[in-house]
Amino acid sequence: MERIYSFPSTAKHYHCFIQDQDIKCHPDYVAAKAGCEEGAFRLVHDLSYDFLLSLKGLFPNGTNYVSPYAKEATGDNAIPLLLSLMAADILSGYSEMDIVQLQKVFHTGADPMERLLLRPSFEGGVNQEAGYVLVDDVTSMGGTLAELANYIRLNGGNVLGSIVLVNAGRNKSFTPAKKHLKTLEERFHDQIRQQFGIHISALTANEANYLVGFRTFDEVRNRCIKAEKETHLRLLSKGIK
Repeated sequence: MERIYSFPSTAKHYHCFIQDQDIKCHPDYVAAKAGCEEGAFRLVHDLSYDFLLSLKGLFPNGTNYVSPYAKEATGDNAIPLLLSLMAADILSGYSEMDIVQLQKVFHTGADPMERLLLRPSFEGGVNQEAGYVLVDDVTSMGGTLAELANYIRLNGGNVLGSIVLVNAGRNKSFTPAKKHLKTLEERFHDQIRQQFGIHISALTANEANYLVGFRTFDEVRNRCIKAEKETHLRLLSKGIK
C-alpha cells in the first residue's frame, strides 16, 4: 500500500524525552523491550505518568489511542501497547487493539535509508470518522507512525496527533517544510513514489530533510542498493534471515 497521507496539519504531537537513553536507563527497559508486560507497565508508569497527566484536555474524551504493535507480539516490544493503555486510561479514551502491524520491520539500528525502505503495513478495523492518537515509545524519522496515520486516514479515521516517550528526530515536527517538498518535487518528480511507495506530500519532516540531501536520483538509487545490503548484514548478525 502506498503512503498517500501522513499526519494532517492540524495534528498535535507530544513527547516526553528527546533521546532514548532517558528510557534505556530504566531497570525494566530490557525486559519491556523483550515483551515483558509487567516490566513495560512499571517503565511506562515511572516515566510517563506525570507526562500523560499534563496532556489531560488536549484531546477529546473518547479518543482512540493506538500503537504500532505487531500481530504476533510475543517477545516483541511491550512498551508502545502499555503506553497506549495508560494514555487511554488517564485521558478518558479507548485503547484501540484491533489495528495491528503485520510484520516486524527491524528499525532498531537502521539508518535513514533503511528505514525508508523497511515500511510496515497494518490491518484491522478503523472506526470511520472517529479520532485517533498514535502512540509509540521512540520515533526518529517518524516513518512508522506516518504509515499508521496513512492506514487510518485511508480507512476513514481522523488522526488527531501522537504521543511518544522519545522523539529522537532532528526535527521534532512531523510536517515537512514546504520548501523541502517543492525541492523534491522539482528535483525528482515521481521517482520518490516509484522507489519507496511514498508520495512526496506524505513524507515526514525528517524523511524530507534526509532526501533533500541527494542531488540526483542516481545518488538515491545507489544509496538504496547499499542500504539493502546493510540491512541484510545487520539482520544476519542478529540471526535473522
